[in-house]
Amino acid sequence: MPEILAPAGGMEHLTAAVRCGADAVYLGTKNFNARRRAENFDETTLKEAAAYCRARGVKLYVTVNTVVTDSELDDVEREVDMIAASGANGIIIQDMAVLDLLLNKYPSIERLASTQTAVHNVSGARQLEDMGFDRIVLARELSLDEMEKICAAVSIGTEAFVHGAHCMSVSGMCYLSSAIGGRSGNRGMCAQPCRLNFRSGVREYALSLKDLSCISHLRDMARSGIGSFKIEGRMKRPEYVAAAVTACKRALAGEDIDTEILKRVFSRSGFTDGYLTGKHDNGMFGRRLKEDAAGTELVLKSLRSLYKSETPLVGVDMCFRLEPDSPSELSVSDGDRSVTIYGARAVSALNHPLDGRSAEDYLTRTGGTPFYVKSFVANIAPGLFLAAAELNALRRKALDALYNARADIVPAEAKNRRTNIAPAHTFSGRGELWGRFSACGRVAGADELEKIILPAYEITTDTIEKYGGKLIAELPAVLFPNDEADLVRRLGSLKNAGLREVMADNIYGVRLGKELGLSVRGGAGLNITNTAALEIYRGAGIISATVSFELSMRSIKQLGGSIPRGIVAYGRLPLMRLRLCPARPASGCSSCGGSALLTDRLGVRFPVVCDGRGFSTLLNSVPLHIADRNLDGLEYLLLYFTVEDREEISKIIGEYLTGQKSASPRTGGLYYRELL
Repeated sequence: MPEILAPAGGMEHLTAAVRCGADAVYLGTKNFNARRRAENFDETTLKEAAAYCRARGVKLYVTVNTVVTDSELDDVEREVDMIAASGANGIIIQDMAVLDLLLNKYPSIERLASTQTAVHNVSGARQLEDMGFDRIVLARELSLDEMEKICAAVSIGTEAFVHGAHCMSVSGMCYLSSAIGGRSGNRGMCAQPCRLNFRSGVREYALSLKDLSCISHLRDMARSGIGSFKIEGRMKRPEYVAAAVTACKRALAGEDIDTEILKRVFSRSGFTDGYLTGKHDNGMFGRRLKEDAAGTELVLKSLRSLYKSETPLVGVDMCFRLEPDSPSELSVSDGDRSVTIYGARAVSALNHPLDGRSAEDYLTRTGGTPFYVKSFVANIAPGLFLAAAELNALRRKALDALYNARADIVPAEAKNRRTNIAPAHTFSGRGELWGRFSACGRVAGADELEKIILPAYEITTDTIEKYGGKLIAELPAVLFPNDEADLVRRLGSLKNAGLREVMADNIYGVRLGKELGLSVRGGAGLNITNTAALEIYRGAGIISATVSFELSMRSIKQLGGSIPRGIVAYGRLPLMRLRLCPARPASGCSSCGGSALLTDRLGVRFPVVCDGRGFSTLLNSVPLHIADRNLDGLEYLLLYFTVEDREEISKIIGEYLTGQKSASPRTGGLYYRELL
């Protein structure tokens, strides 16, 4: 039976999850987790949570699922040390530096890839398996059929979200909050600007999805091979956790679930299962309405009753012995641990000697504890008596002793960590200019560029002949399993025609490119923000890396390591990668033309461009332009062209060649301000 994995924003949430039947709980500490605005856990409460879960046979996973900078790596290690000391079962990870830390220092702790790693195909799943993860979480955008294909292709655990908030963007690929307000989702500080009113034509709130709920499909999902069903909601109230866990338990048991209760406790004009079922339509959009909130208070009291008292979760075997001239004796075992407690001596019975049935009646009263009695054996010599108070005391002491034995923290063993000391980065001077273009027909200024990057599906044999060794094929940032084989065939043909390099904006591309014998260059979508991650990706096979555009220029220039690196130095940055197009007309995609605009509440317009192959991209409203800044120390500057025409492109290339400031509206992005 798949695991039910529940969120815990605080201790009451954790209690609700466990008492309602969750098999595992995930939570965050005060730092380096993707829900930094939740209550979260400090060192003391984390140990309490771990003991509570261990005593009840529930696994505990802790999130360290943000990207981190070089200046934070020592703090991250201290955080991981604290988690290891708590005895937590596993750590949920986004940044490869944290993965490296666990592999080297705490190899016994389970390593779970967080949703921000954006696993949406077989190659991505296998790459994470190769890198040392024990479990991956599948992207919310996948259908059941697509999930099944990935599950069948890996030997590590798989996890899927089944209920909770639904981000518009593929997780890990959303930069809207950081671009608009400097609050990064990849740093656990998303301000949820997608819930504001972005208009697409007559449609309002075009970036706000209904909450996900696939609970009615759990039995089908279990048959597909998914090993863990994850509920989103560390920012929600405990009653929400109780409702979701209870619904999951009932659904897996084949019982009816009350969807109305789930809607009342929290929803955004209902729920959607559109990705899971493959129904990608406008019915997936929704927002929180007054009517949604109106029914919440009506269900909270009944939901609190679901977890107000202990749930008997742990079965035990009891053996009671009463002999003349010996202390009473009660042994309790959970199958792994046994405790034996000695109590008062028996006395000779005057009228009613103690029998097995009476002893069982007193000793198996486990209410208020997480235990229930599976079997009871009594060995009582004839003619003896023991008072009810003594029997009750014996039971309490035995169950307390077993509880303490189960709750005892077993810290993860620390190994002598291998310290990877990366060499200093020694490149000086201004780097090469690279140009990324959305189509072959938009390429301009090719003679001034050292590299020309084009989408793989735009490249032909003529393109390869024209640009030769300058050419890099850009792999799709999002690639679903049914398209994977087609891309492999296409790249194989392009390789035979002379293509030598690809750029990977998602981890799947690292493996796919290597398997085809192509050189792989890392794109900004890999979210590289520290030297350790640079070195890890170098070890995985990439030959250069475009570091994250969420990193400050000061931090970028302090990165060590020998791998050549660059930045996106110009362009309308990709703020969201989307499987459900927010600009899709009611008449369908055929009337769109491949590009559209979203308008926010202030009248600012954001382009949406479609690749025609199942996903679209929301671009920033103004381009990043930093030609006049000091950009020395980077091997290359990537000019990311999307909606510009050839005349604009030629002008911009000229500005970067001469270091000229743009006269048009522009932004310095996050390079010159500190990200939250």
